[in-house]
Amino acid sequence: MGGKETMKSLRRIVSIGGFLLMVSVLSGCSSMGVRVWERDILARPEMQFSHQTLDRSMDDHIYFSKEAASGGRGFGGGGCGCN
Repeated sequence: MGGKETMKSLRRIVSIGGFLLMVSVLSGCSSMGVRVWERDILARPEMQFSHQTLDRSMDDHIYFSKEAASGGRGFGGGGCGCN
């Protein structure tokens, strides 16, 4: 009798622990967006992922030639303002 109750309580503890773990993992992704006031810091050149300056300068020239806009490589959208 004692073994069944112990097993039941162990299953209950494991299921509650699993539920709490799932909730904490899913709630960890709730604040992944970038706020408006954080975009100025993230738009700095040193915050960009590209580490090859020659490739980046060639891409900038292509974007400038095609879109008639310069800079703004950190986000999508064209030079016409019609994101």
